[in-house]
Amino acid sequence: MRKPWTRNLKSSCLTGSLLIAGILPFQAHAALGEPEASVATDVQQFQASVKSTLHASYRVHEIQLPSGTLLREFAVPGGNVFAVAWKGPAVPNLRQALGQYFDVYVGAAKLKRGGRTHIEVHQDDLIVQSGGHMRAFSGRAYLAQAIPAGTSTAELH
Repeated sequence: MRKPWTRNLKSSCLTGSLLIAGILPFQAHAALGEPEASVATDVQQFQASVKSTLHASYRVHEIQLPSGTLLREFAVPGGNVFAVAWKGPAVPNLRQALGQYFDVYVGAAKLKRGGRTHIEVHQDDLIVQSGGHMRAFSGRAYLAQAIPAGTSTAELH
């Protein structure tokens, strides 16, 4: 004879698992190649404040991190984030900022080093430049093919 509480326990575990599985995919964040609309989630995840500025063909979301680092996300209005840049006393969570491109960056960075504190990666469409020293880090990552027409890479800082 099956005990009644075991059936309820199994049912509760299944319900909890389905609930968690249903919630997790929606915890997306703005990252390189992701939709601009998800920038708000980045602000929440980083526990930061944001200021957005519209330029001719793109919008810049400046996210001030609690560490003092400024993370800038460049996005086509209503489109995707095509570049991220950072400057400050700490490197931001690059796994979150680079999103799906993080593993490509890590793999390529192990092979290519510009110097002791400088990393430059050119991998297909992905360009990442990062460097600095304690309390003074900066870098940028962008998708070369996604840069809006008329925008110079010099603007992506």
